[in-house]
Amino acid sequence: MRDDNAASALSDDELEAIRDSVRALCQDFPGEYWRKLDEKREYPTAFVTAMTESGFMAALIPEEYGGSGLGLTVACAILEEIHKSGCNAGAIHAQMYTMGTVLKHGSDEQKSAWLPKVASGEIRLQAFGVTEPTSGTDTLSLQTTAVKKGSHYVINGQKIWTSRAEHSDFMVLLARTTPKDQVAKKGDGLSVLMVDMRDALKDGMTIRPIRTMMNHATTEVFFDDVKVPVKNLIGQEGKGFRYILDGMNAERTLIASECLGDAQWFIKKATDYANERKVFGAPIGKNQGVQFPIARAYASFRAAALMVKEASAKFDAGEKCAEEANIGKMLASEASWEAAEMCVQTFGGFAFAEEYDIERKFRETRLYQVAPVSTNLILAYLGQNVLGLPRSY
Repeated sequence: MRDDNAASALSDDELEAIRDSVRALCQDFPGEYWRKLDEKREYPTAFVTAMTESGFMAALIPEEYGGSGLGLTVACAILEEIHKSGCNAGAIHAQMYTMGTVLKHGSDEQKSAWLPKVASGEIRLQAFGVTEPTSGTDTLSLQTTAVKKGSHYVINGQKIWTSRAEHSDFMVLLARTTPKDQVAKKGDGLSVLMVDMRDALKDGMTIRPIRTMMNHATTEVFFDDVKVPVKNLIGQEGKGFRYILDGMNAERTLIASECLGDAQWFIKKATDYANERKVFGAPIGKNQGVQFPIARAYASFRAAALMVKEASAKFDAGEKCAEEANIGKMLASEASWEAAEMCVQTFGGFAFAEEYDIERKFRETRLYQVAPVSTNLILAYLGQNVLGLPRSY
């Protein structure tokens, strides 16, 4: 998100102070708060407001635009602590990284118009319109079109798995501006537009919630002749795919940090219970059948954390980090799921009772081996782009 290395100027004590502040804020949102939201499939408005007012959501926005001007390492620490505290950052993480497209590729006028309002919370930029029902992760085959007519683009098409669309003011939209059979390179012809959803909902946009196994406020979005001003085009027309790719390393590293937080939550939950729960006159934690899975989950967490740390450090230093970001995301998502499975097994039947929050966190953390990029695609990337094996797609 940034060109300088200001994040490295933070001392360990300063970073720990930020972690302490996040933990303190999260204490106001205990398990009961999340359980009530989960039951009714409601959006965590109070939590989002608190995170916005604290300035944590604007960590990656430069100070000149009203943000904190910090790096990815700090943003990762924020999200990790949220999940380590038993909360869920699904409602806020996109606002931290989605604005990177505007920051890196937007005009000075666009940055000045939007970023200060994102930083202050005046507008929510949480919706990211890329995935479509027919193309999935094959982004270059998306079919939503943006046809320029005078001073506007006219949008037609459909997006799916667009989380937080009902709760966002703006959407970063990727649409095709040049037909696929008319581009010289397969990565060309796609453009990024900032869609003011408040206007679009009055002009042909329809949002339909999708009920899923976790309360993630995801939707499908339909565009029927929706008009977006040409001035809302980010960067050059037809170059949008590479702009979206720019933000993926940040996205994957931030999500990996959430997984690290989840893993620590499950490990602590299981460790505390294994020390307290007595069966046959002794704590169950003395039994190797209980103790060893907890220890192995901890080892997996520590190993994943090292790779995520390397990814964020390289990103902040302006170095290439796709390999580290992808490996970190894969290892962290697997570590969190290993810890979740272990925690359920440690608690036994009590794990399925809502009051312990394990079943909620169990469902939430399972998502991250599928999204925002599946484990199989990460392995394909490593095989083909790092190891030089033949392309499979």
